Amino acid sequence: MNVLQRALRSVIRKPVRSVLLLLVICIISLLFLSGMASRSANIATKDSTRQAIGAGFLLTKNSENESKRIEELSQKIGDKDGSLDGYHQKKEMIEGQPMWRTWTDNVFHCIKTEDIEKIAGVDGVSDHNITTAPTRVKGSNFARIEDPEADQTYDFGGVALIGNLDMKLDANVLSGNVSIKEGRMVAPDDKDVCVISEELAEKNNLKVGDVIGFHPIKEEAPLSEATIIGIYQVKEKMTPYMSGDTYRSENVIFTDLHFPEKAEQDTPLFERAYFKVGNVDDYDSVKKKIMALDLDWELYDLIDNNGNLNTMAGNFNDLENISEIMLLIVAGGSFIILFLIFLFWIRNRKNEIGVLLSLGVSKGKILLQIITEALIIGVIAVGISFAVAPVTSQAAATYLIGQQEEQAQLEQEAIEGQVATEYKEPELTITGVEADVTKDMLVIDSLGIGTLIILSTSAAGILIFRKNPKNILSEMS
Repeated sequence: MNVLQRALRSVIRKPVRSVLLLLVICIISLLFLSGMASRSANIATKDSTRQAIGAGFLLTKNSENESKRIEELSQKIGDKDGSLDGYHQKKEMIEGQPMWRTWTDNVFHCIKTEDIEKIAGVDGVSDHNITTAPTRVKGSNFARIEDPEADQTYDFGGVALIGNLDMKLDANVLSGNVSIKEGRMVAPDDKDVCVISEELAEKNNLKVGDVIGFHPIKEEAPLSEATIIGIYQVKEKMTPYMSGDTYRSENVIFTDLHFPEKAEQDTPLFERAYFKVGNVDDYDSVKKKIMALDLDWELYDLIDNNGNLNTMAGNFNDLENISEIMLLIVAGGSFIILFLIFLFWIRNRKNEIGVLLSLGVSKGKILLQIITEALIIGVIAVGISFAVAPVTSQAAATYLIGQQEEQAQLEQEAIEGQVATEYKEPELTITGVEADVTKDMLVIDSLGIGTLIILSTSAAGILIFRKNPKNILSEMS
């Protein structure tokens, strides 16, 4: 009888032992697959400013990474007043106590134009748009729309400018919420132009061709003028950034890309970039080309056509790092558990081992038989785990991301008010998590389980088989 035959008979002869080992290996396999799937999970988010619409991709700054950059820049500056890469800190005396005031500016939050150009140059991207963050300014020769019952205590008393490279690719236009009533939209070659709401036009008797002026919130000069080239209407009011009337829907004015920085007298703040895919059939291949670009992806979120935010390095509070730590803990813990199981297993088979030794079977063949038994059970366990993995991986990824979201919220509440910035981060709502179990994961899992079984069985076998056959036979009951 050869090694394989003896192994099969042993597995069948001890069903309880075999089933228990099968369950342990199955659980280990599921933990491995869940960890790998969580590491590359796609997070579906919903937000009016970050949701990709149409056959294209939306690029925005990653808010979690920005928090990390603030800490890094603060450490570089040290315990002194200073500024670096758009981050500023200054020690001030408040009620006799030294307190740090920290803030960030447009340089810190702005998407790099060179990165936008790299993505726009990818084969398959037919068009692209850059959109600024809503910029508050005051109008000089027109009145804004105001709600007399609204609390204007903390309002800026101005209007909001949104600059676009190509307005037809603005998220509000792509969604069908904003449409032109008179005139036209902003085009890439336009300069010092704007498109105003029909309510604003009616209140001030403005029409296409009129010129309106703007100046910074806290200053009356310099004055920047823009020609009205269009009047828009909305299906639903655009959600304002904050209370008051500066950012209310009727007071939103679309301009050419660089007019907001001119009117505000500040550096540009490009909040997002949209990239249109020419051929919908090439969507997946274009996505792969974009993700293969040599960019500092930790700075960004890339949102696809379905609103799925691709988790890249550093995204979502280091979910990838947490998953990798989970995999290391599972691997270490699994080795210890399997080692103890096989140690107990071998010690309870002294009679069988003694008989085989007395029949002239070598220690190596006996150990090979035990490893073969474990591998047979392992193959069955891994097969079962493959069938269950999609469900458990999805549950694990959802749980981890939920914990990360809760932790991020607690951190945000803890530092609220410590960093003052005019930039308002979009509020993301997680609407779903997609954790796919790929073929590569199945292969890695199979190899990992097989390696663990062989190493743990061999380690347990060494403790027993290091004894000479005479001592093993003398221990037989």
